Amino acid sequence: MSDCTKPLALITGGEGELAKSISAQLISSGYEVLSPGRSELDVSDKDSVNNYFFENITRDLDLLINNAAIKKDSLFLNLSEQEWDEVIRVNLRGAFLCSKSALKLLCKNRNGHIINIGSFSALSGPAGQTNYAASKAALISLTQSLAQEGGKRNVRSNCILPGWLETQFTADVPENVKDQVLSHHTLNTFNTPESVAAFILFIHTQMPSVSGQIFQLDSRIHRWA
Repeated sequence: MSDCTKPLALITGGEGELAKSISAQLISSGYEVLSPGRSELDVSDKDSVNNYFFENITRDLDLLINNAAIKKDSLFLNLSEQEWDEVIRVNLRGAFLCSKSALKLLCKNRNGHIINIGSFSALSGPAGQTNYAASKAALISLTQSLAQEGGKRNVRSNCILPGWLETQFTADVPENVKDQVLSHHTLNTFNTPESVAAFILFIHTQMPSVSGQIFQLDSRIHRWA
């Protein structure tokens, strides 16, 4: 049964390590957290999103974290239309559908926050990740547009680039590629799901005037302009 005395957060892609770490951080800070996996909430399917919100978001929503994502890495000339469409459908369409359902509630309440989980690939455009990089680059623009539209009703939108995380999501990456990525980190270390979760909690609870921003959390150097 829902505890109406606690702020409510929804994290998509709830089966991943990052989602679990964010959920633990929020729960320890007094939040009620919904963190469905794909079998409960298929973010790419409009009916699934609409039904999930109708059945589970029965009171004020405080925070949506668009975390659900997949990758289908392949060199561009080998990339199939199906691989392109599936990644865009989950990573971008999923964020669109969930944000649209959430924004209606947040604007009505004149309060709330949407956090999109992006990727450094959006900035670097690595070979073999055309579909993934494109989907994550689009999330940056989605974040900024949502911040513009939601700001008048006190609804924030920010994008977090967690950096390379050693999770199941990256477990299939060859060691030589992993070592190459690590060599670009000035601190010679990867981030952790726990530290990303701590930052998300901080920006959500301690920085109420921040919106429309993109936060890169690792030590790779990137010139924004």
